[in-house]
Amino acid sequence: MTHDHDLVLRPTAAQTAAALAPPPGRTGGDLVVETLRGLGATTVFGLPGQHALAMFDAVRRSDLRFVGLRVENNTGFAADAYGRITGEAAPLLLSTGPGALTSLAALQEAAAASAPVLAISSQIPVAGLGGGRHGYLHELKDQQASVRDIVKSVHTVRAASQIPSAVAAAWESALTAPHGPVWVEIPEDVLRAETLLPQVTGVDATPPELPPRPELTALAAHLLTGAERPVIVAGGGVVRADAAGKLKQLAERLDAPVVTTYGGKGAFPWTHPLSLQSWVEDRHVTDFLEDADVLLVVGSGLGELSSNYHTFAPRGRIVQIEADLGKLESNHPALGIHADARLALQALLETVGPREDTDAPNRVREVLTKVRTRIDAQDLGAEQELLASIRAALPDRSPSFWDMTILAYWAWAGFDARRPNTMHSAQGAGGLGYAFPAALGAAVAEPGTPVLAVSGDGGAMYGVAELAAARQYGLDVTWLIVDDGGYGILREYMTDAFGETAGTELTRPDFVALAESFGVPAVRTTPATLTADLRKALAAPGPSVVVLPAVLRMFAPTHQ
Repeated sequence: MTHDHDLVLRPTAAQTAAALAPPPGRTGGDLVVETLRGLGATTVFGLPGQHALAMFDAVRRSDLRFVGLRVENNTGFAADAYGRITGEAAPLLLSTGPGALTSLAALQEAAAASAPVLAISSQIPVAGLGGGRHGYLHELKDQQASVRDIVKSVHTVRAASQIPSAVAAAWESALTAPHGPVWVEIPEDVLRAETLLPQVTGVDATPPELPPRPELTALAAHLLTGAERPVIVAGGGVVRADAAGKLKQLAERLDAPVVTTYGGKGAFPWTHPLSLQSWVEDRHVTDFLEDADVLLVVGSGLGELSSNYHTFAPRGRIVQIEADLGKLESNHPALGIHADARLALQALLETVGPREDTDAPNRVREVLTKVRTRIDAQDLGAEQELLASIRAALPDRSPSFWDMTILAYWAWAGFDARRPNTMHSAQGAGGLGYAFPAALGAAVAEPGTPVLAVSGDGGAMYGVAELAAARQYGLDVTWLIVDDGGYGILREYMTDAFGETAGTELTRPDFVALAESFGVPAVRTTPATLTADLRKALAAPGPSVVVLPAVLRMFAPTHQ
């Protein structure tokens, strides 16, 4: 009998000849690039720094596409979006110390959203490691310690021969469910030193699958088939696993209403008769979820927002499918199924019996009517009209990226994403400045598809330098900046909590003139002309900016 582990891949004659006579002048940086190419990478994001120059020189001499933004954090956001859109690991090349540390907020968002980012950072020379007292530029006492709490895995290199295996292991980790950011650290002298190692030609980093245990899906199928009032909560894991089609099949077979979390936008058709949409901060929806006798939670940890600020108190049985073991039953007891959402939903489809509930669409309509009545009573028509204007202007296939701003909070609950994996925001970690650089990464991932970014004026200031990157690479991104003169959502929070504000009012530039100074077309719009101006901007090739002066208000959530 032959076992898989007994098989040895024998080199061909050509591979042997190439291994015995490697091209001269190659460095550790070339080993990084060759490994990335062998793994299937076509694009790398990054920002050069002194210790990392050998990597960037190797990229220059390769056929990899290099995309360089102006700030490491923004570069990380761009890589995050590239990973979300393509489902591939997005290489992010960083320098030591300040360069590495500046990327951390972006990596935190990638971790929260399960975006596969492969960060490869330089380090001071090997002889200087281990003390933080050698006086090297950019030196940290323990650079790995700064990232270990954020990324999925850390992979260290101390010799050139370790590079291919370390990069391949990190790649596999980034793409193993749940996806996430990973870190590879390589000292400067290892990157710079000439290597006589053969060119990297055989790299395999196929991530293992995460199937459900059959006894668990059998029990889950039994509970769902026999339920009187089953309901499904679809989280970001459904989108990451490309499982929206299987979710729809299961919901229809069970006649089970579906609510999507903010991270799960687009996982279920918005106008479907079983769709409760995304009003997870509304007490009417929370009550409906609590009344379910079996609640199937797919790809969500039922965290702060998805649980209506932890006021959700289920009375029925919960079945939770989650690829992140740390999120399994982390907030509520459940029949926990540690699995990739797509594989688990497929197992349920093969196991559940038919179930008919002709009243389910009526119950869904009743809840949505209650939500609509409550929202309409708050005199917030202008905000809803703005969302409708954006939806009317944005092509269905176009991704949109939303910063932490009032209009994005509205979009989380009330925007029809129409397709899976087309609406993204920074609600995972909640940092400012995500939308525009992330949209640039999406435009790199899907050339020719117009991309929309939505920011407030406060968040926009985090990314204005990337107007230069957008212009340099001619990326098809339209940036809508809602200018309300400050941090609008924090203004509301502070006013509600303390009666006054502090630090929320901002001096800001003329965004139209600023964009034009970068050679980026820009226009100042109004609510009445927003749809037309956005359509024109999205249809034009290259970057553009649309500025909307407006002071918006949030709808009142109901937690009780």
